[in-house]
Amino acid sequence: MENKKGILLESGTNELEIVEFGIGNNKFGINVIKVKEIINPVPITVVPQAHKNVEGIIELRGEVLPVVNVATALGFPPSENPKQDKFIVAEFNKQKVVFHVHSVTQIHRISWGQIEKPSDMYQGSESQIIGVIKLNGEMILLLDFEKIVVEINPDSGISVQQVQKLGKRERSDKRIVVAEDSPLLRKLLHDTLSEAGFQNIEFFENGQDALQYLENIYAEGKDVTKEVQLVVTDIEMPQMDGHHLTKRIKGHKELSKLPVIIFSSLITEDLRHKGLMVGADGQVSKPEIAELISLIDRLIL
Repeated sequence: MENKKGILLESGTNELEIVEFGIGNNKFGINVIKVKEIINPVPITVVPQAHKNVEGIIELRGEVLPVVNVATALGFPPSENPKQDKFIVAEFNKQKVVFHVHSVTQIHRISWGQIEKPSDMYQGSESQIIGVIKLNGEMILLLDFEKIVVEINPDSGISVQQVQKLGKRERSDKRIVVAEDSPLLRKLLHDTLSEAGFQNIEFFENGQDALQYLENIYAEGKDVTKEVQLVVTDIEMPQMDGHHLTKRIKGHKELSKLPVIIFSSLITEDLRHKGLMVGADGQVSKPEIAELISLIDRLIL
């Protein structure tokens, strides 16, 4: 897997690679960038009173890591053939987690434009699905792994308490554009940014819609920097990812004046160069909301 990452795509191409894995008869996907390695199951130490989705812990190269049973988290029955099961060792939000799945099949290279947003008709407020990929006559569902982890450990998510420590502030005259596909994180960002004094926030579910909004302002002959003061974007989003959005903004003669912060679970020392290559003015790892707000202050105030 590490070698695979070495030949991963250039920044800003709006492409990604996903690892396809199975739970029951369903096919799911996880971004290769999140995957450290894939191993055969090893003995698990059960932890008393652990969350129902946590099987226990394992030791891997000196690290103690939690094992999350993805089937349980999704409400699926146990594996019918445990000998084929796999452990996906993932890293995001500055933490490592092992996901127990029923099989791992292959890697696909696709465009974010091929990923459809789940319909509200079947998604529901508690859904862990963030995208649907139609590939070779089948459907692969992209899972919201951050949500799965936050449901187990709410303290690992974005917290209003972090913002309250910054003290009272008045920022209501500053308009921020936020591109974030997760409904849960959009709400958390709304609550925390509002607590920080930012009342004028435009939310978009993907980079494509955010870019269209900014381009429309320019097309109307308005001064973009007077209408919008800053853009905050996730990386993983259907239709257009945050790296490509940043590249498009920074490649535009007027939009390029806007500061862009990438706020993502994928901000690690190994991947930070991708944001730099597309011209991001700052990069903050989720869930460090206080750090995000401090950076916003430095860039626009």
